[in-house]
Amino acid sequence: MSTGSGADSAPAPPTPDPIEQPAQPAQTGTSMFSSLRIRNYRLFATGQVVSNTGTWMQRIAQDWLVLTLTGSSTAVGITTALQFLPMLLFGLYGGVIADRCNKRTLLLGTQAAMGITGLALAALTLTGHVQVWHVYATAFVLGLVTVVDNPARQSFVHEMVGPDQLRNAVSLNSANFQSARLVGPAVAGVLITAVGSGYAFLLNGLSFIAPLTVLLLMRTSELHRVERTPRGKGQLREGLRYVAGRPELIWPIVLVGFIGTFGFNFPIWLSAFADDVFHAGAGTYGLLNSLMAVGSLIGALLAARRGSSRMRLLVAAAILFGVLEIVTAFVPTFWIFAALLVPVGMFGLTVNVTANSSIQMTTDPAMRGRVMALFMMVFTGGTPLGAPVVGWVTDTYGPRVGFAAGGAVAALAAVGVGVMLARAGGLRVKIDMERGRPRVTFVQRERLATAA
Repeated sequence: MSTGSGADSAPAPPTPDPIEQPAQPAQTGTSMFSSLRIRNYRLFATGQVVSNTGTWMQRIAQDWLVLTLTGSSTAVGITTALQFLPMLLFGLYGGVIADRCNKRTLLLGTQAAMGITGLALAALTLTGHVQVWHVYATAFVLGLVTVVDNPARQSFVHEMVGPDQLRNAVSLNSANFQSARLVGPAVAGVLITAVGSGYAFLLNGLSFIAPLTVLLLMRTSELHRVERTPRGKGQLREGLRYVAGRPELIWPIVLVGFIGTFGFNFPIWLSAFADDVFHAGAGTYGLLNSLMAVGSLIGALLAARRGSSRMRLLVAAAILFGVLEIVTAFVPTFWIFAALLVPVGMFGLTVNVTANSSIQMTTDPAMRGRVMALFMMVFTGGTPLGAPVVGWVTDTYGPRVGFAAGGAVAALAAVGVGVMLARAGGLRVKIDMERGRPRVTFVQRERLATAA
């Protein structure tokens, strides 16, 4: 297995066709749930579905609490921004730490710290002392923990399942997260309406007992050994150079950066639609989040069935995601709006999973922590830049304009990245007429010239 420095000094592999070719050959011996046959991963997934449910409960309760305390979508955007600001500032350092350290040990520490933040916010809320700055501070601390937790958790999947089941496990991780999203917002909505936000925070803090328990129950002898990167100078720059020389890594990361910054600000939009457009309460906000989770879960399960992650699928899903956001923003009635959130969630999750799995499959194991840290940094770390802007647009021009603007940026970014991937692979668009219908494909320039 190559070390980090060896990966950096080797020439970048040729990428003649980044749109048409899968990131890696299709994995064999997989079904939709094949990675769950592995005991360690099965334990991990069980713990995560419990803590993810608590996390979604806290997200809904946190957003609604801020909106209740301030009446401002901008304040909700600031809360979201503070939670993701540490990823923007320190995300790459988190990747370096993940590459250097035992990931299971790191996760024991980060999951415990996340549980403590939930319990602290619960104590403040239940005692009636909570102020908006408390929520801001808790969100920022949670973001600091996430800087290390995200790359460690993402790259630890490879150690649990190995390369053959990696793509399937990444997809099931997303399905796990979205399954919790079906339950968490609905439970949070009921709790907030019945007894207030504090109990949602309390249950989230307690939910981290589950992942801590399963991490301790894992059989370390069954983990796939990955050589840890020794401490050394220049490892951060080394990771950036590694990504910069590979278009099959850099352009998907650029795309998810735009989409994460401007297209995934759903806490701002959905809370504003529930409150300002449809004049409803926390229960409706939870329902909208659950409907989007239905689409996301469908997208994750479909991804788990696919044996490869093609760049053209990533680009097409991102374009459709942006267009659907624009359409959804201007529908006139509540139930049409709610129904369209299902495909919005499906295509948004398809973008996330396709980018995640293709990047992991094409990255050297010794560099995976740093590469995934960069991926998560641009996907979630862009939120501190985008969320306040999107919140201001939503407050100033209304939720419909704010939602549509995010979709427009996502669609335009997808078109631009698609063009750059085609150029990197030496591709051009070829249009054929079959039975009177146009058929658009990407072909090598040499083939196009020969055909002409």
